Amino acid sequence: MTLPAAFAIGAAALLLAPASFAEAPYRHAAEKIGTVEQIYDGDLLPDDAVATFRNIDRLFPTRTVAASANPRPLEPSPLKLGKLDLTIDGKAHDLDDVIALDSITGLIVLKDGKLVTEIYQRGNGPDTRWMSMSLAKSVTSTLIGAAIRDGAIRGEDALVTDYVPDLKGSAYEGVTVGQILSMTSGVKWDETYTDPASDRRALLKAQIAQQPGAAMKVMAALPRAAEPGTVHNYSTGETQVAGEIVMGATGKPLADYLAEKIWQPYGMEADAKWWLDSEEGHEIGGSGLSATLRDFARFGQFFLDGGLADGKPVLPDGWTQRAGLPITLKDGKTADYGLMWWPAWTAQSTAHKAFAAVGIQGQNIYIDPQEKVVIAMIAAQPEPLGKEPVDPMAFFDAVVNAIGAR
Repeated sequence: MTLPAAFAIGAAALLLAPASFAEAPYRHAAEKIGTVEQIYDGDLLPDDAVATFRNIDRLFPTRTVAASANPRPLEPSPLKLGKLDLTIDGKAHDLDDVIALDSITGLIVLKDGKLVTEIYQRGNGPDTRWMSMSLAKSVTSTLIGAAIRDGAIRGEDALVTDYVPDLKGSAYEGVTVGQILSMTSGVKWDETYTDPASDRRALLKAQIAQQPGAAMKVMAALPRAAEPGTVHNYSTGETQVAGEIVMGATGKPLADYLAEKIWQPYGMEADAKWWLDSEEGHEIGGSGLSATLRDFARFGQFFLDGGLADGKPVLPDGWTQRAGLPITLKDGKTADYGLMWWPAWTAQSTAHKAFAAVGIQGQNIYIDPQEKVVIAMIAAQPEPLGKEPVDPMAFFDAVVNAIGAR
């Protein structure tokens, strides 16, 4: 299957059966790619970043998230995407400006569950798997919700150490599942991606070592910095703990549980791949889930639909309504983070109670509950520093407003 370097999918193509994506040889597999250290150092030239981000399953062992036997079609919407009304620092931007400036390699917009537009760049296409870095956190936190609904986790007040015995006696003693979801454990953590001495890079080194249990050894050695529930501190390590909670509670790998609860019953069309900490080991809860843009969009629609798959609730009642809202600390103050989702930060998106799954270097699943819009976006920004010229949230506001506009 050969696809041009830049194209938008026509409506007629959207209803074609996509099952072959899970079976055909991956057409990007022979591309030369960089290393995981280069990703986190921000040391990839643009073409190298593109090739690497669509082949991250080659950097570590992975486990497959099996596609559905009955893929959910992306039915075309009668609405089209009109001209953007977007001004940044006094300069007007249209769609092609933003795609170029923010190095966007794929964009899907859904309104009322139907496809308004689908755009690919840099040789990507519907069959391209793209990396998710911290976007994967929102998937992992959703699996905690599923395990609570299933009764495998007693609730958000359950203790971490009930499911992750490797953390007994550590700073995580006494920390609850809910405090992991909100990253308010009080455990000390430095998230600086580009600092080789940071805790984030220590966790990456453990992943590179590919030794079973190495990640939890890093987490168990961390000191306490605050009383649990009093301070929010963004921590990829916390999401690794979240993944271990799910695995300890369900007895299943994250990839298998994701396939069972969401990927297959909701109708994802392509296999996904998820990084492991060692050969046949545990998934990396905070990054390394590689999936197609269409399936990222479907995941956003699943969340907008209230967490229903095949007509059945997967998540606890009200989970999707509060997962993207700011959290409340013990002293009553709020923090601009949800249950491993980011609350919106512009005036319009905040008013709409919108929220997003966000990954460094340009992955987003944006959900606007008021307008019933889902936007899935992938990009190839070469550095993990949030340096995109156009704020994605401002762009998403403009896209929402342009649906149906002339």
